[in-house]
Amino acid sequence: MISRAPRSQFPKPPLDGLRKRLKQSREDASQQRGAFVRESFKLPRVAAREKAKEWFAQYPKAAYWTEIESWYERPGDIIEFTMRRLPNAD
Repeated sequence: MISRAPRSQFPKPPLDGLRKRLKQSREDASQQRGAFVRESFKLPRVAAREKAKEWFAQYPKAAYWTEIESWYERPGDIIEFTMRRLPNAD
């Protein structure tokens, strides 16, 4: 037998627990993506080049898999880029 009662008579399920889990999941995802350590910079071209050289000198590519993950040219000769590396060398 099918109930003819309008839906508004039924209470809505509590969603606080679901909201809390979603928020926590999003915060965890934004903090760390995979095993790599990432750091983003927005610097003038010359300073960006120096910062990348500094990272490669401090964290050699062979040991830390250091690389420039992404980069973009912004107006005013500004380079926005993300460096990534492993947290420690093996």
